[in-house]
Formats: sequence, structure tokens, C-alpha cells
Amino acid sequence: MEKKNKYSIIIPTYNERLNIAIVIYLIFKYLREFDFEIIIVDDGSPDGTQDIIQQLRQVYGEERILLRARPKKLGLGTAYCHGLRYASGDFVVIMDADLSHHPKYLPSFIRKQIETGASIVTGTRYVKNGGVHGWNLLRKLTSRGANVLAQTLLWPGVSDLTGSFRLYKKSVLEDIISSVVSKGYVFQMEMIVRATRKGYHIEEVPITFVDRVFGSSKLGGSEIVEYLKGLIYLLLTT
Repeated sequence: MEKKNKYSIIIPTYNERLNIAIVIYLIFKYLREFDFEIIIVDDGSPDGTQDIIQQLRQVYGEERILLRARPKKLGLGTAYCHGLRYASGDFVVIMDADLSHHPKYLPSFIRKQIETGASIVTGTRYVKNGGVHGWNLLRKLTSRGANVLAQTLLWPGVSDLTGSFRLYKKSVLEDIISSVVSKGYVFQMEMIVRATRKGYHIEEVPITFVDRVFGSSKLGGSEIVEYLKGLIYLLLTT
């Protein structure tokens, strides 16, 4: 009998008390037929996010939801590294806690991986049936412009570089993440560029990205500067 794959879903959180219960409910709803665990890396949220997670662990099972908290905000890249240490799955999903990444897409990520044998399946906003919901025109243009700029300079072979909704073979994620130096907003871009440089098989699934439901967005002017610095760094080093 064929061994059933297990999926570890790593979700970094900071002040996501209003979103996390909905995200977890939806993951359980859409992944009913799959073997999975959820690893939440909370960076010392002062809003009571961890209290909610502990309640959810009582509801869904402590072995299905792991809370691996850290004392303070230490960056997105290190959050994934931290979560990865506790992942027991064959595959790892990384996604946001703010409902911008809808769990309904997870089965299509998994199916695409099974059909193609891909090392990475990434959600893309920039192909047919993909898109962005809830952004103003400036934000859309900024995101699209950033993506086109990166495409032109880096030739990564995928249509959505800055997206952060992805499924990885665990061994591939471990390999790539060990060579990534970027923090914050540029981290996802460096991950996918290094993956293409290493020759990993990457597939894409169209998603609609929804701007965060509760709380404030984390993208501002400083992130754009970070992005451009990161782009130059990747150009020079990959």
C-alpha cells in the first residue's frame, strides 16, 4: 500500500488574534482527506494570539496544532526556519495568517504536486484565474511593477516572485532556506530565485490574493526600499 504523504503547514503570526481561528477552521475544512499538522510560530504577540491558539489546540487536538512561540519579532525567514525544525511532514506549506492566502487553494497545490512531481508549487496572482482583491490601484501597480522588474532582471522562470503561499518538498525547503540571507519582504523572492538557480522543478497554481481582513497591512515605503536593495543583492549573487 502506498504511503500517504503528510503535510506540515507553517504559519508565522504576530497580532493575528482575529484571523487565526478562521484560518485554522478553513484548513481543517479543506484538508479533511489529507494528513497534516499546523505549526504556528508566534513572535510574542501582545494581543492574545497565543491564548486563542491554545484554545484551538483543545478543540482540534494538540498533536494537530503545534504552537512554537518566540519571545519577540525576529523576521519572517527565521520564523520559517524555526517552524521547519518541528515539521514532521514530507511536504511543508508556508502561508500567511491574515486570510490573504485562502486555505481553499491547498488541495489544488497538493494535487498539482502529485500530478507533476514538482519540488515546489507556488501560488501566483499573475496568470489566468489569478488576481488580487481589495488592493487600490497604486498597490496593484507597485506589486506588479516590482514583479516585472524582478522578472526582467532575474529571469526566475515563475510568474509571481513575491508571493508567499507555497508548497515545498521538505528536503528542498531545507536546502534552499539554508542559503537564503534576506529578511522580511525580500525573503520570498530570494527563496524562489535560489530554487530556480538550483534547478528545482517549480509549478504554479492560480490564486486570488485577498488583502488582509483584520488588522493593518505590513507593506509600506520601507518595504519598497528593502525590495529594491534585495533585488540588487540577488542580481549580484545568484
